[in-house]
Amino acid sequence: MKIASFDIDAQKGFTPLCPAELPVPEGHLIGAALNHLARYADLRLGSKDAHTPHAAWVVPSHAEMLQPLNLPNADITWVSHCVPGTPGFELLDELPTPLDYDFFVWKGIEPDLHPYGACYHDLADTRSTGAIEFLRQHGVGCVLVGGLALDYCVKTTALQLRRAGFRVGVYLPACRAIAQDTARAACEQMQAEGIELYASAAELAAALNKEA
Repeated sequence: MKIASFDIDAQKGFTPLCPAELPVPEGHLIGAALNHLARYADLRLGSKDAHTPHAAWVVPSHAEMLQPLNLPNADITWVSHCVPGTPGFELLDELPTPLDYDFFVWKGIEPDLHPYGACYHDLADTRSTGAIEFLRQHGVGCVLVGGLALDYCVKTTALQLRRAGFRVGVYLPACRAIAQDTARAACEQMQAEGIELYASAAELAAALNKEA
């Protein structure tokens, strides 16, 4: 069975390196774990948020975030983040450049779009980014996932992949979450839908029947 790894939105805009954006606690520390995950993979995929600062969902302060929106493809408000050409758009320094991945997704480019998962451009999961088709074309059966943030984009991508029929594993050392309660709920939802969670390198190796 071919294995792919998928680095989800491992960008500086989701780390304390860019505190004015969406600084996930310890988000800047996952690069080595993502690289470890990729050691098990035949193919490596990645994704980035790519947002205009004038998006319809942008609000000026963190206090105004997470308010519901009446938009079909942007459900709640966020501060501006991951704007192309800024440090927040960049991947973590330990990671390959986007063109060094086997497949790469840029998402949320249009001002009225704010998807979480890397497999679809819209919230209804009808406009494919091509990631699922790429995986199927290359005979991948298992996808190993890590990135930022566990409770939003990682969770959504993992669920999209599982619903597409792949075996999916989430490597928790290669993830960080925005909040403990939403992380716990995300893990429960993923496990309920048959996604495997690996809490350590040893668990990852055992699940894949390979040496750590």
